Amino acid sequence: MQKKIQQVKTLLDALPYIKAYKKKTIVIKYGGSAQINSVLKDRFAQDIILLYLVGLRPIIVHGGGNKISSMLEKLNIQSEFVDGFRVTNEQVMEVAEMVLSGNINKEITTLLNHHGGKAIGITGKDANFIKAKPLKDGKYGLVGEITKIDKKVLKNLLKDGFIPVIAPIASGENSTHSGYNINADLCASKIAKALKAEKIIFLTDTKGILDKKGELITELDKKEVERLKQNETITGGMLPKVDACLEAVESGVKSAFIIDGRVEHSILLELFTNEGIGTMITKKKRDK
Repeated sequence: MQKKIQQVKTLLDALPYIKAYKKKTIVIKYGGSAQINSVLKDRFAQDIILLYLVGLRPIIVHGGGNKISSMLEKLNIQSEFVDGFRVTNEQVMEVAEMVLSGNINKEITTLLNHHGGKAIGITGKDANFIKAKPLKDGKYGLVGEITKIDKKVLKNLLKDGFIPVIAPIASGENSTHSGYNINADLCASKIAKALKAEKIIFLTDTKGILDKKGELITELDKKEVERLKQNETITGGMLPKVDACLEAVESGVKSAFIIDGRVEHSILLELFTNEGIGTMITKKKRDK
């Protein structure tokens, strides 16, 4: 009986958060181990369906770097990373789109639908809803910088009860263009910005942002983030994530979170508990 009472108490503790987030849009960038480990994939799907059923409006933006790298290796196609971005030529672009759109995207939508959701997989080429141009004048090849998001496409999907699952591929300048490979973190941020989402959450393979001693930093604002970038506490693949967080919160998203996707039900722990589990980034630090 005590165990059952504790289960009810847990539900009641989550109730204020469920009320606060009802009908609010939450953008979730899905990547890392949570996207590879079969148990974590299942837990992720359960989390999203619970959010969906209690009235939140989740949008999933997924990456797929590990699978892209694996496929490139199998095909003996060379690629490299610069500033945290995969340099993308036409060959790499073709593989990236095949893996992201044809493999990973459909796997996620199938999993969510199996658990009782109403998920639909799309890329930025569908309905031409994400447009881009070369990032930094083509420094990274066909890596793109988003120039426009047709938010009506996503709003209509949400209105019709769908869970959008988005592969970060954008339309090019014309019908023969290969399209652009968009960093999934920055794609998630642009979507959150366009929809004025309540929150944006990034699932990673680390506890969050760590200090020089490897300890979790639970909260940061823009000023502190810039300081940590300058002293190289924040480097490499964490840079696009942090830049995405800053872009989101500066454009009206209330808060951004970098959390450990290796923890089962990490999304629920972040959204529906007082403590949370990762690093929260805000425009200005909260008063204690």
